[in-house]
Amino acid sequence: MAHPRSDALTAAVARRARERLARGGYEVDVLDLHAEGFDPRLGPADEPDWTDRDKVYSAEVMAHQRRVDAADLIVAVFPVWWFGLPAILKGWIDRVWNYGFAYGRSRARLAAKRMAWIGLAGYPREHFVANGWDDVLERTLRVGISEFCGISDVSVTLLYDSLESAPALIATADATFDQLLDSRPELLAQPTTTEQALTPP
Repeated sequence: MAHPRSDALTAAVARRARERLARGGYEVDVLDLHAEGFDPRLGPADEPDWTDRDKVYSAEVMAHQRRVDAADLIVAVFPVWWFGLPAILKGWIDRVWNYGFAYGRSRARLAAKRMAWIGLAGYPREHFVANGWDDVLERTLRVGISEFCGISDVSVTLLYDSLESAPALIATADATFDQLLDSRPELLAQPTTTEQALTPP
């Protein structure tokens, strides 16, 4: 979760993700970046070394990489700020999805995972789409991050008008979670499956 307030709509959507996926048979690891005190700043210890794919990063980053490794499905729930990711979630990608771990190898380490991005946007859909912001954001998340790191099973869902339409957004989010479960019914009988939810919800 990447929202500073636990009472935010983003947090409510993240809780729904956790509850729905847990009922569907997933073991859920909820990553609340603010509550866990994650530092989004990339310092020298976590700067990529283009000559060393096996660089040992900071203990904080290595711990987060182990959580990503353990997940079959990664669900990122976040508020759309300045038409992109909030700084803490962008910093998590910068530091944790690092060279030699998420990319930079001949065989993509994350290729077998699924990923769902769920962003809450304040603008109505018409205004957001008219300016092309939906396309820019989806391309960044789908192609620039997920597919770049070898994850081809990716969905991007934007929940619009988040300042005015909370009940409708919850219903849309529920439908997204149902699709995640319906698309892989064989996993429902395997309670060892892990889902990592990043909740800026």
